[in-house]
Amino acid sequence: MTLEPGDVIATGSPSRVGAAMVPPEFLVPGDTVEAIVERIGTLTNPVGGAR
Repeated sequence: MTLEPGDVIATGSPSRVGAAMVPPEFLVPGDTVEAIVERIGTLTNPVGGAR
């Protein structure tokens, strides 16, 4: 499938994540989330605290 500028990829949560894990596991301030796309680059987002 070819993605075009403006296309949006939306997915749900896969099973066995977050609250469904044993024990439950969640993102906390200081964690980092990365999305890697080959030949394009990496988007890195730090997890911050509540404001």
